[in-house]
Amino acid sequence: MTLSPAERYSAARDAARTRRTAPQVEEFRRNQEFDLDPFQLEACRALEEGHSVLVAAPTGAGKTIVAEFAVHLALSEPRAKVFYTTPMKALSNQKFNELTAEHGAQSVGLLTGDSNINSSARVVVMTTEVLRNMLYADSPLLRDLAYVVMDEVHFLADRFRGAVWEEVIIHLPRAVKMVSLSATVSNAEEFGDWLQAVRGDTDVIVSEERPVPLEQHVLVRSKLLDLFDSSAVVNLGPAATNRVNPELTRMASSGGRAGGGGGGDTYRGAHGGRHHRKGQGGSGSEGSRGSGLAAVGSTRGGGRFERDDRMDRPELARLLESKNLLPAIFFVFSRIGCDSAVRQVVRSDIRLTERAEREEIRAIVEERCRSIPDQDLGVLGYWEWLEGLERGIAAHHAGMLPAFKEVVEELFQRKLLKVVFATETLALGVNMPARTVVLEKLEKFNGEARVPITPGEYTQLTGRAGRRGIDVEGHAVIQWAAGLDPAAVASLASRRSYPLISSFRPTYNMAVNLIEQFGRDRTREILESSFAQFQADRAVVDMARRVREQEASLTKYAEAMHCHLGDFQEYSGLRRELTDLEKKNARAEGRGGSANGESRSDRDRRQRRIGELRKQMRAHPCQSCSDREAHARWAERWWRLKRETDQLSSQIRGRTGAVAQVFDRVTDVLLELGYLDTTDGVVTVAAPGRSLRRIYGERDLLVAECLRRGTWNDLDAPGLAALVSTLIFEPRREETGERKLPNGPFRAALEATGELWAQLSDLEVEHRLPESTPPSTGLALATQLWARGGQLDAVLREADLAAGDFVRWMKQAVDLLDQISIVADGPLGRTARVAIDGIRRGIVSYSSVA
Repeated sequence: MTLSPAERYSAARDAARTRRTAPQVEEFRRNQEFDLDPFQLEACRALEEGHSVLVAAPTGAGKTIVAEFAVHLALSEPRAKVFYTTPMKALSNQKFNELTAEHGAQSVGLLTGDSNINSSARVVVMTTEVLRNMLYADSPLLRDLAYVVMDEVHFLADRFRGAVWEEVIIHLPRAVKMVSLSATVSNAEEFGDWLQAVRGDTDVIVSEERPVPLEQHVLVRSKLLDLFDSSAVVNLGPAATNRVNPELTRMASSGGRAGGGGGGDTYRGAHGGRHHRKGQGGSGSEGSRGSGLAAVGSTRGGGRFERDDRMDRPELARLLESKNLLPAIFFVFSRIGCDSAVRQVVRSDIRLTERAEREEIRAIVEERCRSIPDQDLGVLGYWEWLEGLERGIAAHHAGMLPAFKEVVEELFQRKLLKVVFATETLALGVNMPARTVVLEKLEKFNGEARVPITPGEYTQLTGRAGRRGIDVEGHAVIQWAAGLDPAAVASLASRRSYPLISSFRPTYNMAVNLIEQFGRDRTREILESSFAQFQADRAVVDMARRVREQEASLTKYAEAMHCHLGDFQEYSGLRRELTDLEKKNARAEGRGGSANGESRSDRDRRQRRIGELRKQMRAHPCQSCSDREAHARWAERWWRLKRETDQLSSQIRGRTGAVAQVFDRVTDVLLELGYLDTTDGVVTVAAPGRSLRRIYGERDLLVAECLRRGTWNDLDAPGLAALVSTLIFEPRREETGERKLPNGPFRAALEATGELWAQLSDLEVEHRLPESTPPSTGLALATQLWARGGQLDAVLREADLAAGDFVRWMKQAVDLLDQISIVADGPLGRTARVAIDGIRRGIVSYSSVA
């Protein structure tokens, strides 16, 4: 792109300022493949100046450059460390490999539930849960920690795991600088205000500019039509950028038939002289989520566009190839749909790769999958999968074996795959940009019903289109469906509506950890600083911070009024009470002996109290202090600030919302069960609570109770593994019918566990806490078979799960068993370790890191 003289001058001046004021940024900038974008420069300068940063930018915009600069800063200091946190183990593994390639194996470590590699390194990649647990345990690895990167920080909206992000943000030492990276959210400023309140100096950098412009099209039969009217930009100016293509509007009104003059293919490629819209959204039409999106994919009367008229996938792949729009990601909101799409395209005999590419693909696949036992490859559909890969076609979804999924990611990044059919999970952080993104539908099943995708989801999905440094522009293609409303699609594509909503709620584990560290009252203050409470009542966070600041000042005032002769705070209290009573006396005398209708006996009591106070003051050791009046001035300041602080605390108590209330209810349950003690009104953690401190997850209290009561002591290792599966497994659909269960001690242990769950559930309802779901037995027998050394095909048949789902649940079982092995006494701890060894084998033991 050619810059104007003014732009060149501005860029030169900006570069000179960076060299002068931010030498580390300039050094880092010189070593980058691309020059830094303005938002990246702004964030890096803020970091070098000692600020924390929140960076919110579209997918693929290059937010991680800011994280890499934090790593650069840490390594430029003698001992400083940086922790790089991600929401998923797969992302941690990916980032670990990238940083190792950049900085060397000695400088980079990895900590996840599966891996512990070089944990004392100066750059350590980890899941956010690992950092939370380190903070609660006051791990020695936190020493010299200077920076924490929170990649995908918008995960704090996740209803299951989001609270972990807030716990980390609240508990990290203030001296640690945070680099928070978020997808574009509509309330980034609000989130930044909260970070400012709880973390101190934090700069908020928001960018809505895509580094690669996005062109949006609708595929109607064999024609790619622009979603927006490009001629309107020329004729009417930039204000018309989001005007819908009139031809699409005519087609919608005629039921999918091309209107007059619209018979040709109006798509124009990268060199067709198109006007490129900067960014994806902005202040475009807000549209109506109701009627418009409800019409997407529905049927309207009078429509003549039939399902059979839609171009099938092999034809669409050929069309995109002919227009040089590959590689492409097809988002299919169904795992089964992704797999069947690959089979459909492979059956059509499409081949999108050259011979040399096929040879490279086979070599990579054989290398990455060599650790998988031969007898399992057939069970996993290896040969069919390999055939698709060699043709340049693959699926990507959570049901795939992690090893297969990582191979797909690697091949795609190497430009060896041309078409990938994926569920929306691919859009969450995995580095797989494409030239084109195809959306087959604009609705998905959310577990209960088919619902339209949201503007935030649309932005996340289409954000994969356009590879920086490779593509002039990215392309989003929406397939026409009966009843599709172009105006609703345009509204979906132009809205920037993705608010970040806190999912924070106190848990039993959180409560015992915080009370152990800070006590009950201080814990309540901490919870008042959560983003959830901030959103419920923004003022409470500021008030809570003021209370903490004023309490620090009160401590200093108390030190200043300290008297070597005695307790000056006690003396000043007597003096203050005397002053107040004498003022009241003076007002009463000024009104002729009465004030506010008080009786003679009231006045007599006041006079007697004045006499007592004067006598106590004369007898007090501080009365004879030579610095008494200097102390008294500090005491007066102390009392004034104390009164103001008490008033603020009272306001906080009056305005405290659901977060603190839930904490109180959680605390009451723990007190009733004996996990907490109370002595003279002070709440402390009892011995059972110390075990609960080490148990994380949705079932923390149930697990702690089962360990405390010895419910699982008679189980062997496979039986314990099976029992643990009932606590972590969540079926994708409601379980129907009786599942076959393991025999022996397992059944008695399961029954006892169920009874305990019912007791705890009743107690939670009594204390107005949400009721947890009962244990789920759907995976129990399969888990026992696997832990006993069963064959993969038999285990997957019994589990009725895809290989990737089975691996994911087994890794969660290993996580919980690992906690049990640490907390449980004697034989049960050893049984848990044996169970871990039984589960962590074959496809479950695979790891993409050394």
